[in-house]
Amino acid sequence: MTQTAPSSAPAAKPDGAGAPPAAGPSPAAGPSPAGEASPETARAHGPAGLWTLVLGSVGVVYGDIGTSPLYAFREALVSARADGILLREEVLGVASLILWALVLIVTIKYVVILLRMDNNGEGGILSLMALARSALGGSRVVFMFGLLGASLFYGDAIITPAISVLSAVEGLKLVTPAFDSYVLPITIAIIVPLFLIQVRGTSKVASFFGPVMVVWFAAMALAAVPHILANTDVFWALNPYYAVHYLLGHGTGALVALGAVFLAVTGAEALFADLGHFGRRPIQIAWLGLVGPCLVLNYFGQAALVLSKPDTTDPFFQLVPEWGLLPMVLLATAATVTASQAVITGAFSLSRQAIQLGLLPRLEIRHTSESHSGQIYLPQINALLMVGVVILAILFRSSAALASAYGIAVTGTMLITASLAFLVLWKTWKWSPWAAGLAILPFAAVEFLFLLSNMLKVFEGGYVPLLFAGALMVMMWTWVRGVGILINKTRKTDVPLTELVSMLEKSPPHHVRGTAVFLTSDPYIAPAALLHNLKHNKVLHEKNVVLTVETVDTPRAAESDRIHIEPIGPHFHKVVMKFGYMETPNIPRTLTLLRKQGFKFDIMATSFFLSRRSIRPAAHSGMPLWQDRIFITLAKNANDATDFFQIPTGRVVEVGTQVTV
Repeated sequence: MTQTAPSSAPAAKPDGAGAPPAAGPSPAAGPSPAGEASPETARAHGPAGLWTLVLGSVGVVYGDIGTSPLYAFREALVSARADGILLREEVLGVASLILWALVLIVTIKYVVILLRMDNNGEGGILSLMALARSALGGSRVVFMFGLLGASLFYGDAIITPAISVLSAVEGLKLVTPAFDSYVLPITIAIIVPLFLIQVRGTSKVASFFGPVMVVWFAAMALAAVPHILANTDVFWALNPYYAVHYLLGHGTGALVALGAVFLAVTGAEALFADLGHFGRRPIQIAWLGLVGPCLVLNYFGQAALVLSKPDTTDPFFQLVPEWGLLPMVLLATAATVTASQAVITGAFSLSRQAIQLGLLPRLEIRHTSESHSGQIYLPQINALLMVGVVILAILFRSSAALASAYGIAVTGTMLITASLAFLVLWKTWKWSPWAAGLAILPFAAVEFLFLLSNMLKVFEGGYVPLLFAGALMVMMWTWVRGVGILINKTRKTDVPLTELVSMLEKSPPHHVRGTAVFLTSDPYIAPAALLHNLKHNKVLHEKNVVLTVETVDTPRAAESDRIHIEPIGPHFHKVVMKFGYMETPNIPRTLTLLRKQGFKFDIMATSFFLSRRSIRPAAHSGMPLWQDRIFITLAKNANDATDFFQIPTGRVVEVGTQVTV
């Protein structure tokens, strides 16, 4: 599967650039065999060291799920407290539900199964979509699933920082009620600088917060141990009977509680999404050796405290003795900043994948590390997230209110992930459909129950991520559809490249020294910039390269397949470059590889010709006028092709044309 890269400046997306990839078999694609580390993981384990990666995964991957104890157990008890009486069986039932949700969803589904479904070392819903489409030979339904899953992830990304930081700062109210009116201002004062420092890169943030999160998990567990020892009845929650009994005995109240229980597993998608950054083994070791046990101990500690003191209002912070409350609030604040960082980093990675797969227009991507290509910063995405998070914090004002908005987006993403995992088990791993279905059905059933329970919160705030995801879905689909219409319109005036070369051989124009590189998304069609150069300047360079940049459905293209050159005439060569969807194209650097194939290339004697197309809405096209306007706005705000492909600005010649959609 390949997807042709854009060839125009921001006002245009010509020649099919950015169209959704028509997935096909890719020899490099596919999950690593069970039990083996992926190539990316193996490379990472070498210089960095296994334990460095384990520490890094604790700081980045587990930030979100690691801060769930701040509010998950408290919110899950709200339904049980509704009648004013809190029974022992209800407390044990909630604790049991949380425990078995962590075991089934996080441990078995994500840590054991999904971490093995890497796409050449990379994880995440778009990687899984590319893998599933590759196995099916291209599927529009799977493509739309990936589109929806990505949109829902962004919906989650604006809620996590708001609810996490609010829940931590609210602990100040227990220190002294005088802090009540300062919770929101302090929250915003933490959130805004967090987004502003993203431009400096995530490496320093991650290296600092890895140890902080280790201390956080240890503190959570240690705070819970005395309460568990004081009330060992809490161990009855290990029996799933209490979870089932609670669900069957509380009617719609059980569904409401289940929606809050799900808060304990939000962040599980990060396990899969950050696979390429840390590798399978470090993430598994961190979960099984530290994060999972500490979370279970803390939830059991909260349950033991509530069993002893049913009137407990904030079981997380009340686990801590009075002298340790302020340090715990400060530590919780640092942990919630880490949770926010994990989501922001995930949004950057997902955005780059979406751009490379043609779901979004080109956006500015800045690399913040010379040694790690995955550490990137997208200013436009960062600004949108910051505005969204601040607005949510101001509108909802408390973590309890935001809990109603949380969950729907995550459950939707998890269900889509389960569906795609079924396709990979069936088509890529060659399981029988019955075996694949039986393996995925338990998780899908549990997640469907979670989705139903979260749907009860739609009118209390759950509409927020749905509206946000819906708007993103429309935007991405508009981009894909508009690019497709643009392809069809421009093809009506296309000239086959071989025909043009043949004509130029018979009637050669004046030749000038140097090399000209013409970018195009279709290697068989003469680039618009070449035609306009001949029409207006009436000259041809001694060497002319018709260059196509393709995005393959693997995270990184194989070096052996990186660049291919083919002569098509005495003055023309056709060049195809390939990049993975996790890579940022660098045309000048990749062109130097042609020297090994005998093609002499001097950047200082080369001109790059780009076609800048000004797009206007058409009276009659494949899209309604409102969609035309969205597409044109997206095209105008796309990053300049010169910057996107890292071409020296002094070597670029832009040729303008106008087209309607």
